[in-house]
Amino acid sequence: MKFISAIIKPFKLDEVRMALAEVGVQGLTVTDVKGFGRQKGHTELYRGAEYVVDFLPKTKVEVAVDDALVDVAVAAIEKSAVTGKIGDGKIFVFDLLDAVRIRTGESGAQAL
Repeated sequence: MKFISAIIKPFKLDEVRMALAEVGVQGLTVTDVKGFGRQKGHTELYRGAEYVVDFLPKTKVEVAVDDALVDVAVAAIEKSAVTGKIGDGKIFVFDLLDAVRIRTGESGAQAL
């Protein structure tokens, strides 16, 4: 099993969710996060004062998948999240040792 964590632009969330559903990923977790990278932030004007916004809003999508779905899921995220501009995000893939469904006690791939 693998754990996929993707940082994407917030407006791409629906496209990523639909793309993952199409390839058979059943569940995901979404978190609103802020990040600082190559985009370097921007300046904003608020009540006459200019200030720098370093951390830009991003969305973190987390998915646990069986080994057979890893490449397909990563490709689906990559294809649906791309805009071709700086700040599209990153995808991280981790080994997942175990998963347990609390309601039934199922573990391993059956818990996914």
